[in-house]
Amino acid sequence: MVLVCLLGTSCATVHPYYDYASEPDPRKQEFLLGPGDVVHINVWKNTDLSVDATVRPDQTISLPLVGELQAGGRTPAALRGDIAQKLTAFIKDETATVTVSVTTINSYRFVVSGNVERTGEFNTNHYVTVSEAIALAGGPNRFADAESTVIIRPDGQGHVKRIPIDYPAIVSGAHPEQNLPLLAGDTLYVP
Repeated sequence: MVLVCLLGTSCATVHPYYDYASEPDPRKQEFLLGPGDVVHINVWKNTDLSVDATVRPDQTISLPLVGELQAGGRTPAALRGDIAQKLTAFIKDETATVTVSVTTINSYRFVVSGNVERTGEFNTNHYVTVSEAIALAGGPNRFADAESTVIIRPDGQGHVKRIPIDYPAIVSGAHPEQNLPLLAGDTLYVP
């Protein structure tokens, strides 16, 4: 009996402690615009100034009268404030009422690789969690060591963070805290 217990515990994957609560949850904040995203800018009573603009690779958009504006890495609300402020130089009789809405999200991309049914880069119009990303990839294949899954997350300063994920523990409900939302640029690797 002792031998069976020892063999059973030696097969389980032991993960080092990781503070999953310290990881950002982009679902709790306003969306940050990125290259390829399309925004609809509406200027009340000025249809000539109301446009759809695509965030270019250099993170900017172009608007009539206003010209170039930094959009990437900013929220639609911050962009709206800048546009309204710049339009006051051209619209004298009243304050420009501007709305900015995201119509197409193209900047939220992540990769699922390793032993899943369909590896590749995925693009969705909403943030997805680890379990949702693995489902999009068709689930782990028969060769997968899903207990040793890892999120590979660049920090934007040239460093890479490896976040250990025990996928079967997420599915069983034993460790729901590991079902983190993926950030743009993440790679989810299932060995």
